[in-house]
Amino acid sequence: MPQTITDWSEIDNGIVPIEDGELFYETAGSGPAVVLLHGGMLDQHMWDEQFSWLVNSGLRAIRYDSRGHGLSSTVTGDYANHDDLITLLDALDVPRAVLVGLSHGSRVALDTAIAHPDRVAALALASPGISGRAFTDPFVLEHIKEQVAAIDAPDGAERYVEHFLRMWVDGPHRQPAAVHPGFRERMRASAEANVIVHADGAGAGIPLEVGAADRLGEIQAPTIVLDGDLDSTDISANAHAIALTVPGARRIRIPAAGHMVNLENTPLFDQELHTFLSALDYSRLGY
Repeated sequence: MPQTITDWSEIDNGIVPIEDGELFYETAGSGPAVVLLHGGMLDQHMWDEQFSWLVNSGLRAIRYDSRGHGLSSTVTGDYANHDDLITLLDALDVPRAVLVGLSHGSRVALDTAIAHPDRVAALALASPGISGRAFTDPFVLEHIKEQVAAIDAPDGAERYVEHFLRMWVDGPHRQPAAVHPGFRERMRASAEANVIVHADGAGAGIPLEVGAADRLGEIQAPTIVLDGDLDSTDISANAHAIALTVPGARRIRIPAAGHMVNLENTPLFDQELHTFLSALDYSRLGY
């Protein structure tokens, strides 16, 4: 598959206005559009390992910070992530796109495929969240409880981020010391930046979602789902539900990886994503 490169210059970035805010995006390349949707409390840079090789595969890669993340606007009221994405696609003159999401990004991708099916050419869903599906894993529920308790504490931001790392970087099967320290620090820095920059948006509004858990069977786009063998039972159950219910969907289990599958087993993730994208019939998908 194409090698990842770091020395290329044809990259555009900018701001797209949305209702009560704006989205910051980056795009490069030409050809069928692939949109990269980041996980919660992270930003578009979690896709650094994939962005350039997608461009060198003859695709147009687009990544952006969702509302309340990165360089995009802080939340000020209720909003819909799937509608924000459509506003971005309209501004970039993209009629249809392949959506590649991780965690919360997969949640947004599924909602978009249901609410705006004509705009979604295919779905690659990593460590997927699903709107309308509650957490049940005791490990996750305990850390969510601890996050809530940390909010008003003097060291609340630090504790809040640490519980995020325990849930979604270490996972239920590893202690922090078992995770590569550079990777864990990269995730900490991204999460801390979001907590600090977007602190005013906490509780300011809620995302309006479509309840994809009960509507997965409506999705007609070609779909793969990739999940790590060290992730929580909630994510494993989500991946199973998608593979079972979305017509034609295929599940790929990524070994030696927790929730952040694109960063922990990057070679296998990239290989599977490249194989999926290469097999798509883009002429039949409207390109």
